[in-house]
Amino acid sequence: MTDWLNIIVECSQKMKKAALRYYGSPTAATGFGVGAGGDTSKRIDLAAEKALIDCLGKHEVSCTLVSEEAGTKKIGNFESEYYVVTDPVDGTTNAVHGLPFCANVVAVSKGPTLKDVEYAVVSDIVHDVTYTAQKGIGAFRNGEKIKTSETTNLQDAVIGVDLNTIKIEEFVGKLEKLFNAGKHFRHFGANAQEICYVADGRSDAFVDIRGKLRVTDMVASYLILREAGGVILTPQGKELDVPLKATQRLSFIAASNQQMFDAIQETLNT
Repeated sequence: MTDWLNIIVECSQKMKKAALRYYGSPTAATGFGVGAGGDTSKRIDLAAEKALIDCLGKHEVSCTLVSEEAGTKKIGNFESEYYVVTDPVDGTTNAVHGLPFCANVVAVSKGPTLKDVEYAVVSDIVHDVTYTAQKGIGAFRNGEKIKTSETTNLQDAVIGVDLNTIKIEEFVGKLEKLFNAGKHFRHFGANAQEICYVADGRSDAFVDIRGKLRVTDMVASYLILREAGGVILTPQGKELDVPLKATQRLSFIAASNQQMFDAIQETLNT
C-alpha cells in the first residue's frame, strides 16, 4: 500500500529546496510561457514542480498529476485512481521579491473532486514549518496536532482577505460591511498558508470571494482546515464540490468555527 503522506512530505521538502535556489533572485521571475492555470510559468515554479515529479518517480508511484504549471498528466507505469494535485509555489510574487510568506502545496485525492482529498501538505518555503493532514486522522503543524480558535466575535477576530484584483473598487464595495464589522484584517499573499493559519488558531478566518483563486492553491489547506475543526464553504454556505482541474476557480469563506462562518456570511449578505 502506498504511503502517500510520507511520500508527499518528502516531495514537499525537495520542492522547498528547489524553490529556495531562486528565492529572492532576479532569475526567479524569468517567464517560460503560460502555465495550465493561466499565469506565466516562472523559473521558481518550474523548479519546484520538477522536484515533485522527480520525487514521485523515485517512489515509482502511479497517479494523475494536476499542477498549476503542467496541467493534467499521467505519472507512472500503471493506471491509478489517485490524483496528486499541486501548486509548486503558492505566493510566487512574494518568493520572487524575497518576501518570506510563500509555500508549496501538495495533496492526494482518491477521486477527481476536492471532497475526495485524503492527504495534504503545505510547507512554508522560508521557515521550518510544515502542515499536514490525513482525512479522519487530524491536522498537524510540524507533527503536533492543531485545532482552530474558538473566537466567534468579529470585533475580536483576525481575518485574512484576499484583495488581489484589478476590480478593487467593486470588490471592496462587497466587503464594506465586513470591514465595518471587524477591526483586524490582514493579507499576506499566499492563500494556502493563510488558510493554515486559520487551522492552527493564529487567525480566525480567511475570505476570498473574488472567484479568481484556483483549486490547486487551496486543495491541501482545505483538508488541513477541516481536519483542524474549521469550516470552509462557498459564500452561500454550500460544500466546495469542485473538480480538481488547474483551470478551476472558486470563492470561499474559511473560518475557525461555524459561528464565525455564520457571522461573516451574514455580514456579507446584509
